[in-house]
Amino acid sequence: MTIRNAQRGALRILVAHNAYQHRGGEDTVVESETALLRAHGHVVETFARSNDEVAGMSALALAQQTLWSGRTSRELGIVIRDFKPDVIHAHNTFPLISPSLYWAAARAGVPVVQTLHNFRLMCLNALFLREGRVCEDCMGRQPWRGVARACYRGSRPASAVLAGMLTLHRALGTYRHKVGRYIALNEFCRGKFIEGGLPAERVVVKPNFVDWPETRPHPNPLPGGEGERFGLLFVGRLSVEKGVATLAEAMRALPDARLRVAGDGPQAAVLDGLPGVARLGSQPGDAVRREMSRARALVVPSIWYENFPRTIVEAFASGLPVIASRIGALAEIVTDGHTGLLFEAGNARDLADKLAWALAHPGEMAAMGRNARAQYEAAFSPGVNYSRLMEIYAEAIASCRDSGHA
Repeated sequence: MTIRNAQRGALRILVAHNAYQHRGGEDTVVESETALLRAHGHVVETFARSNDEVAGMSALALAQQTLWSGRTSRELGIVIRDFKPDVIHAHNTFPLISPSLYWAAARAGVPVVQTLHNFRLMCLNALFLREGRVCEDCMGRQPWRGVARACYRGSRPASAVLAGMLTLHRALGTYRHKVGRYIALNEFCRGKFIEGGLPAERVVVKPNFVDWPETRPHPNPLPGGEGERFGLLFVGRLSVEKGVATLAEAMRALPDARLRVAGDGPQAAVLDGLPGVARLGSQPGDAVRREMSRARALVVPSIWYENFPRTIVEAFASGLPVIASRIGALAEIVTDGHTGLLFEAGNARDLADKLAWALAHPGEMAAMGRNARAQYEAAFSPGVNYSRLMEIYAEAIASCRDSGHA
């Protein structure tokens, strides 16, 4: 089945995803990728769990599911038997699907591709961030420091369960031998995953994408002239790791600047009362796109190792340059002076200087926006993404066949 389907071009793909309680970018990526595969004629089924289930579970039952989900093992076995997938593409498996997915797939001889949307396999909070600073203390080590520090949701018991899952499946060889290909979203993240112990030959790169035709500047922007881009834009969760405090301090130094903020979160109040800052709250995709069509720059002041913010791809697709922290993959995705500007992460003065320059140089920023759109078409468009995904599936299928499991 695997070889025959691969040869004729149409695959049967099982997408597995443990949805989050609060919908985020990862859930959107899963939906977009599934739609892309179906649009190209592939037969796609989903195997889903939702973290909404957690509310009705005891702590012991949740711990058992996290370490090894018997339900996943049983149900996935039935789905594989009936659907006969050529490949399983897993996204989030924590906590309810669990690593038992990889073993069920291996028993059935079905290759697994795992997209790594965060650093969960190396860091209990998945961010490499502690007390507002980058922390790699558990990199390549058993994560007991994270338990002592209660790195997962501020809970030592919950952190211990997660650490137990990582320790158990590292010892069993699950992560080294049961996954055919890991997808990192950029080279920076690939390097971190390899440093953390994943086999280099199985970690490949495929960025996120969006399906957005070219966006013309909004015909009625905020003050500025007809069709002229105006002001700054922030899109995302208002939380510590997103650098909201740095952004707020920078805006205090620029009382004449205008910033529109699409998003909400625990640090929303940090921006309240600042001159020139308009908080829009959480916005649907169409509204975000309108905002991107009229802003002069998107600001991404994160202080953690972002894997690949979908908002940057959306900005590039909109011809919107990005002003981002020079940290982790952001410095790889945004080319300073070409598709945007970079500043020192956490340095509000440097950010303020870059914001002021952007507002004072509309022509240069417009040119960067055109470069951003060109970069989107070359690297982050649906067609490019689909071709790369097919290459990765073929590699995983061939690897499984060569190992004698297909």
